[in-house]
Amino acid sequence: MNEEKNPTNETPETEEPISPEKETEEEKKASKKDFGKIKKELESSKKELAKVKKELEEQKEQNNAANDRYVRMMAEYENFRKRAAAEKDAVYNNALTDVLTQILPLADALEMALKFGGEDGQVIKGIEMTLTKLSEILEKLGVTPVETQTFDPNFHNAVMHVEDENFKEGEIVEVFQKGYKKGDKIIRYAMVKVAN
Repeated sequence: MNEEKNPTNETPETEEPISPEKETEEEKKASKKDFGKIKKELESSKKELAKVKKELEEQKEQNNAANDRYVRMMAEYENFRKRAAAEKDAVYNNALTDVLTQILPLADALEMALKFGGEDGQVIKGIEMTLTKLSEILEKLGVTPVETQTFDPNFHNAVMHVEDENFKEGEIVEVFQKGYKKGDKIIRYAMVKVAN
């Protein structure tokens, strides 16, 4: 093998090694570029994050508004349902009251016939049976006679007063016409004579 000799006996040229100071300057330049890119990306990410947060808040507000509308709608529906049920009951009770108002004079007439019926036993027995049947029908409908012990203006209509030491004050002496009620609703007030 032949070695080529350098006529000048110089060593072959190689690249000069870079000094640490030059490396750091180039690294600094590259780092500044990278830092600038990272900084821009960070600012862009912050803007996007702020945008997403704003959209999230808007969505929360929309959800809260929709939830509020839903809760209000459910409350309105519940109120409507209760009102409709109450109106239905009121319509039934009013219709029943109207019918009973027409039937009760029949009961009064039967009671008067029984009271002044005379001596014919068959007629009196028939009237008693009719009154019993009418009382059963009224009971099935939930209609009961008003109590007539002591005067109460919520249940009685005092048409006469009497001074009598045999009765306590406010005690009902005589019932001219029976009163009737269904539950708490008065269908007809009892007409009574009251002791003073």
